[in-house]
Amino acid sequence: MLLCVSASHKTASFDLLERLSVPATPVAPLIAEHDECVQGAVVVATCNRFEAYVDMDEPVTAAVALGIEATLAAIESATGVPASELEGSYTVLGGSDVAEHLFSVASGLESVVVGEGEIAGQVRRALNESRQLGTTSAELERLFQRASEAQRGVKNSTAIGRAGRSLVRLGLELADSRIADWSTQRVLLVGTGAYAAATVAALRDQGAEDISVYSPSGRAAKFSAKHGLRAISAETFPSVVAHSDLVITCTTSENHVLSAATFAAGRGAFEAAVDEAAGVCPVDHTARRLVIDLGLPRNVDPDVASVPGVDLLDLETIRLHAPLEELQATDAARDLVRDAARRFASVGERKNITPAVVALRAHVFGVLDAEVARVRARGDEGGQTEQALRHLVGVLLHTPTTRAHELAETGRADEYIDALSALFGIEVADPAASAPARRDIADAG
Repeated sequence: MLLCVSASHKTASFDLLERLSVPATPVAPLIAEHDECVQGAVVVATCNRFEAYVDMDEPVTAAVALGIEATLAAIESATGVPASELEGSYTVLGGSDVAEHLFSVASGLESVVVGEGEIAGQVRRALNESRQLGTTSAELERLFQRASEAQRGVKNSTAIGRAGRSLVRLGLELADSRIADWSTQRVLLVGTGAYAAATVAALRDQGAEDISVYSPSGRAAKFSAKHGLRAISAETFPSVVAHSDLVITCTTSENHVLSAATFAAGRGAFEAAVDEAAGVCPVDHTARRLVIDLGLPRNVDPDVASVPGVDLLDLETIRLHAPLEELQATDAARDLVRDAARRFASVGERKNITPAVVALRAHVFGVLDAEVARVRARGDEGGQTEQALRHLVGVLLHTPTTRAHELAETGRADEYIDALSALFGIEVADPAASAPARRDIADAG
């Protein structure tokens, strides 16, 4: 049984993810060594994601709980982060949900910037590392190899690689018509989350040089140091907003981070400073300013559009200008991922039904061999009766064997196994267990 313990930018703080991404020792071997029911482990650890994929011995009672326990113990041992600190910051997936999740991750659908290609290489390297550490299993090998295949299919069949960044690019292209010289523009970036790094790169491609960054979550200093920007404090944020030619918001905040009141506060502070400086005004407030809101949900209160001299451009407007191929890329990619996950589960179900098919055939051929022995004892010359019987049995077994695989692919393997028991008294030694549904930490304990 496959299990995934996942902490990502959607569930955990970036500070916590940063601590998880640099373990003192490899985590996968610690998971694999925790209990004999752990068949293997592969860990994907990046700056925005920490995920442990664990293969558990399926018949073991409470395998999910044991897998979570093994993962949390290994994390604490390798990173010093205790389970109590992780509580509420991760989710647990099991069964068929694991494949769909990993395929989505590898395809960039779960990334901070949707469609980014770096994660595919990180997923492949995670498998290679586990191979070197000796912690993979046959099922984990199959899972990660199919993930790479799914990622290539998504990349080759959709425009997902351009979907996320295209929103940034399109927004700047719409702004370009009113900006004569990007190098003279005072640009303020609000947020260090979704699209922030891509936005900085796109701004510099346009020629922007004066770029500041403000983070409502307090990450501006770290982000600015990494990208060579100027960090803005909460105290000076309104004033910088009022002075900027272009403000771009791209935070994951569920609340508005910019409103008409922000501009009012900034201009009020500016006017007070001008009065103190004997009326010297170095900033031209007659020029029009632009706010681009890349947040989802919206980062900017719609009332900003009512501020004199300020134009507001949001995702809804940007998407109206997006090429249809790029607009539909994410939906198409998720359809491909779901299909790939179904195929992965189908193969797994076929493997699970194999013991039942083998048991049926063994039972029938056992009866056949006994009948053939009886016919031989009665003098079957030339073996014609035996040949006819074996042909008949092969024909009779064809449909039950085909139906076994068909039922397995639709999740009805248990019905087939129950029928064998009811009709023939055949008890399958290792019947397929029902795959657990997705669960979160509240249910997993």
